[in-house]
Amino acid sequence: MKLGQILYGIDHELLSGSEDVEICNIIYDSRKVADATAFVCLKGYNVDGHKYAPDALEKGASALIVSDDVEAPDGVTVVKVANTREALAYMSANFFSNPAKELTTIAITGTKGKTTTVAMIKSILESAGIKCGTIGTLGIYNGERYIKTDNTTPESYQVQFAMREMVSNGCKAMIIEASSIGLKWHRVDAIEFDYGVFTNFSHDHIGGAEHKDMQEYLECKAMLFKKCKNGIINIDDEKFEEITKGATCKITTYGFSDKADYIASDDRLLSESGLLGAHFELSGRRELSVDVAIPGHFSVYNALAAIAVCSEMGVEDKFITDGLRTVKVKGRVESVPVPGNYTLLIDYAHNALSMENVLTTLRQYNPNRLITLFGAGGNRPKVRRYEMGETSGRLSDLSVITEDNSRFEDVMDIIEDIKVGIGKTDGKYVVIPNRRDAIKYCIENAQDGDIIVLAGKGHEDYQEIRGVKYHMDERELIAEILEELAGN
Repeated sequence: MKLGQILYGIDHELLSGSEDVEICNIIYDSRKVADATAFVCLKGYNVDGHKYAPDALEKGASALIVSDDVEAPDGVTVVKVANTREALAYMSANFFSNPAKELTTIAITGTKGKTTTVAMIKSILESAGIKCGTIGTLGIYNGERYIKTDNTTPESYQVQFAMREMVSNGCKAMIIEASSIGLKWHRVDAIEFDYGVFTNFSHDHIGGAEHKDMQEYLECKAMLFKKCKNGIINIDDEKFEEITKGATCKITTYGFSDKADYIASDDRLLSESGLLGAHFELSGRRELSVDVAIPGHFSVYNALAAIAVCSEMGVEDKFITDGLRTVKVKGRVESVPVPGNYTLLIDYAHNALSMENVLTTLRQYNPNRLITLFGAGGNRPKVRRYEMGETSGRLSDLSVITEDNSRFEDVMDIIEDIKVGIGKTDGKYVVIPNRRDAIKYCIENAQDGDIIVLAGKGHEDYQEIRGVKYHMDERELIAEILEELAGN
């Protein structure tokens, strides 16, 4: 493709060379530059891509896209733009022939609930026969397989490439977690979303390289509602007015407020064999009786957001109720089928705050016993271990202390730190250093009505020891253990 085609619609200045040069790919990591590529000089938190422009040219780059002045040999194509991150988004969209126009695009922003809301929308749409791709914390699902990513919202090139793959794989919709950083750094520019969703707002991502203060954090989230056609907003959130101020989209609301377009009422916790979730009644634009297969009252808000999106898309009642009753979020209070009369969950909670949230939620189901299996990461602040130990000791009937990505530390040293925290409580605990053995212990000793939480790994499928990542998926371990116990 000619560089001029890739730059279509982008304000730019040709400093040298020609836009007629042939470009086979767009690169923003100088280590990946090859012949006939355009190198975009991105400015990051700690690194400025302009510094690597000479390296890119040595490796065969045919064009440089810059926002600052750089030195380049005569005849080399250099294009100057106001913001290289913004330019990368539009260049990538052009390069991949604007795949967003071939998909129904849905973006979710908010402090909490993005991953769960994505899963709920996907579950509903796929119940209705609408194949979906997703982008977020769990990686990219391109309609055929999952691909790991470094960020909740990847760089714009990855987003556009993923959407093109989704189209090729038969997807009709794309759902993305639009993080505040992703919005701030132009990663979802060049997409006019069909639907933008706001879940909630609370303290997070402040200071350092992310956001200078809460106001900037809020403003970045609000950007989504200038990039979408339809905004689906939580009317109960105290930042509702600020989020919708300046929005250019049509606004649809959800919440418990009788002013909402989609209203929840009569919510209660739902506990059945193999299902921990929530139930509520829906009124307003739609009247439904809804069961959600995700524990906790907060699941009602995520379900409302999903219902609002899918209703506005015209999805039928049956597919909405079926999708929510069967939804699973990998590694987020994920229920694993077991033969006994107890509940086994996998969750990503790997710090005291997330552990407190999960265990407090599960306490509301009045289990016979709440058992928490967890460890703590090596080469991380010891205070995290103390806090996790104290939290589990306070909220669990039994803590099973084990390993979790010990990295370059000794597992037993980490466990001793956890015991310091748990020692501040009267909580009972056992120590089983090997994680597989610890899971087996929990299953073998489960009693009727117990809730067992395997905390810390969630969607991860590895265990890191001495700098090496070994494959370890807890779902596989559970299946092996159950088969082993059945054989015995």
